[in-house]
Amino acid sequence: MTDKVAAVVVTYNRVDKLGRVLDSILAQSRSVDLVIVVDNASTDSTPTLLADYQGDPRVEIVRLGTNTGGAGGFAAGMERAYERGADWVWIMDDDCYTDEVALEKLLDGHSAAEVELGRPVPYSCSLVRYTDGSICEMNNPGTAWDWGRLIAKGHNTVLITNCSFVSVLIARRTIAKYGLPLAEYFIWFDDQEYTLRISAEGPGVQVLDSVVTHDMPDNRGVNFGDLNSGNAWKFFYGARNESSYLWHHDNKLEWLTFVLGTYVRMARGGVGRRLQVSVARKILEGIKFNPIPQFPRTVR
Repeated sequence: MTDKVAAVVVTYNRVDKLGRVLDSILAQSRSVDLVIVVDNASTDSTPTLLADYQGDPRVEIVRLGTNTGGAGGFAAGMERAYERGADWVWIMDDDCYTDEVALEKLLDGHSAAEVELGRPVPYSCSLVRYTDGSICEMNNPGTAWDWGRLIAKGHNTVLITNCSFVSVLIARRTIAKYGLPLAEYFIWFDDQEYTLRISAEGPGVQVLDSVVTHDMPDNRGVNFGDLNSGNAWKFFYGARNESSYLWHHDNKLEWLTFVLGTYVRMARGGVGRRLQVSVARKILEGIKFNPIPQFPRTVR
């Protein structure tokens, strides 16, 4: 019996890219069994676009009453996929275009890694390119100390400890054991926290033969030196969430390194004093902020 794969796409006001994302998923060489689109209360013409896809029996639209951020959207979509009986949940943003064989290569690479390693692999992710074909700076995964272990055995696969939510394949058993992403994070570092959490018993893998394109405005990673009044709200979430994770689930030295590094980057980037103080407050807020993972309703 073939495993059931559910793709989960979280969207908010990105109607100009969402259709291409969905078309690329529905055209996979290894067909998806279900596509769950979580509409985070979009205020543009997203509902009109999604209406065009409702004739496809594979597509299910989940429209949330309020914008719960990427974290809340993925938690809702992954729970729905789990309740629909998915063996694999394939998650991505609404600006991620998947190559035709991306899913097929992910499944094959994941299975081959498990055989080679002799253990379950909690998740696998694709190689993420920018629109010009270069590596997408935002989506480089964290590598394990023995990252090349599978490459040495002839697999085009890297061992990783964390990754972003841009084409990630998660096993049903992983969700049953470790739960869902922390919806309370809203946005930023929710992907890092989740993949670090589910790597507890062993690294995930990046399958280099599985390729997707992330259509971002600029090919830049997260840098607190880029903080300004227009994007500050995102950095505030990031500061609180990463502070919370490091303080409660890593170690205090790593937390201190994060704090100092954040200050140095803001200073080098010429970030104003008022914004620096606001970031400091969010970092301190993270010490008291420690949400608990939730599980799908049917997990016993």
